[in-house]
Amino acid sequence: MNPRCILRAARPTNDIDSLLPFYVDGLGLSLLIRFHDHDGFDGAVVGTPSAPYHFEFTTARGHVAPRAPTQDHLAVFYIPEPTEWRAAVARMSAAGFEHLSSFNPYWDRVGATFEDADGYRVVLQRADWPR
Repeated sequence: MNPRCILRAARPTNDIDSLLPFYVDGLGLSLLIRFHDHDGFDGAVVGTPSAPYHFEFTTARGHVAPRAPTQDHLAVFYIPEPTEWRAAVARMSAAGFEHLSSFNPYWDRVGATFEDADGYRVVLQRADWPR
């Protein structure tokens, strides 16, 4: 795989507007694009303009999207700088999102887990990714 590739994780939701505060206000990502009636789908893409990843959320008319299948469906952000990690956790709390215990206790050792409106979880991990 070419390291210049960009990862977009896409998933359905029933309410894009209920997710945006979590990802934009809480995580501090940017709303990169919003689209309406693109072949029957509405959607929003959030991320950081220069980062090699995005999250895409879509709704399809007449389709009901399920909630997260388990509490262990995670997106993990590794934040090695302690000051930056504390600021990220504080931003989530200030945006009204509660720190939860993780299904897998590993993530609680040096991380904080939060859940979006659809039940999907994001871990802010106070560690460097061991490459």
